[in-house]
Amino acid sequence: MYDFPKQNVITKDNVTMEINALLYYQITDPKAAVYEVNNLPQAIEKLTQTTLRNIVGSMDLDESLVSRDKVNEKLREILDQATDKWGVKVNRVELQEVNPPADIRQAMEKQMRAERDRRAIILEAEGSKRSAILEAEGVKESKVLRAQGEAEANIERARGESEARLKLAQAESEAINMIQSSVPQGNPLPYMIAMQYIKALPEMTKDKDGKMIIVPYEASSLIGSLATVKKIFEETKAD
Repeated sequence: MYDFPKQNVITKDNVTMEINALLYYQITDPKAAVYEVNNLPQAIEKLTQTTLRNIVGSMDLDESLVSRDKVNEKLREILDQATDKWGVKVNRVELQEVNPPADIRQAMEKQMRAERDRRAIILEAEGSKRSAILEAEGVKESKVLRAQGEAEANIERARGESEARLKLAQAESEAINMIQSSVPQGNPLPYMIAMQYIKALPEMTKDKDGKMIIVPYEASSLIGSLATVKKIFEETKAD
């Protein structure tokens, strides 16, 4: 293992970074390691520095920060190929630290903080929007159901009133037909008076609260007419 000191490397967008690399290698040919190079550790260090600067120099700051594995693999391949004639096998290369300048780190932290704040605001806005939509849909459904209920109730009420009026009209028609069939042929005047009072009586006694009863002024005539109608029914029953 060879731990290199921190190196100043300039990125493609002219940002200087400090990079600390760690290299794992093994000697496969001791003779070549002794006679092919004067100082093997120093040669590997210089080669690593040069190769690292070339690789990072072809990337911008953001790419170099997120592509650490890519840099490691590319650096290992180049070093392994270059050191093969020295009897050395490079097994692995690791970038331990990649440190941008302090002002760049502060700017990156501010950017990350702003991005997190932006996402939080977006999530909060989406939550408020979804909540408002659900609330509006609930109010809408409630109004629709209430309107449907009121409509059905009005229909049932109208149907009941219609049936009641129809039955009342049928009963009135049957009563009139019965009285007409029982009227004597002699004097129809009492019958006609009784019919007029019977027809006018509902309108005369109509009261929306149902708490007042109106008796017509000619009550004696009404009683006499009703007595006549009663007599007619009795005569019809006797026949």
